[in-house]
Amino acid sequence: MNPRLIFLFFLLSCFLTRAQSETENTTSKEIGYNAEKAKKYGADDYGMKKYVFAFLKRGPNRDLSKEEAAELQAAHMQNIGKMAQEGKLVLAGPFFGNDDLRGIYIFDVASVEEAKMLTETDPAIQAGSLVMELKEWYGSAALKEVNEIGLTLAKKSIVD
Repeated sequence: MNPRLIFLFFLLSCFLTRAQSETENTTSKEIGYNAEKAKKYGADDYGMKKYVFAFLKRGPNRDLSKEEAAELQAAHMQNIGKMAQEGKLVLAGPFFGNDDLRGIYIFDVASVEEAKMLTETDPAIQAGSLVMELKEWYGSAALKEVNEIGLTLAKKSIVD
């Protein structure tokens, strides 16, 4: 290939790379750090914070009638809604399938002990239908916006 043509391609490549880099820098500057949100959500310098994960597992008391199971599930869902409204529960949901691992909670609390106290308010835990394993977790402070965003996406409430 012609050396002049190779040089021209090289210059064009350098120009495009620089233009792409400038665009990326402009975009990141436009998004930028928001100190007010970081403080509101308890973010550290990396935009992260500590949460407590609760792994909901199948408990020993699973011998309920259909009616009892439905009542217990409704009470379980009401408790989830209450904890979310209090700002203690950031995220909750079941796993697919019928394994022993049934679902998760992600708590925005200071300690495993506080999360344990909250899990003990769950009627399914009280009834022995579920048990929980708690573990501290380091994740994005942006999770705190999930419930607010979620309300704008749901046509129906899961607690009604």
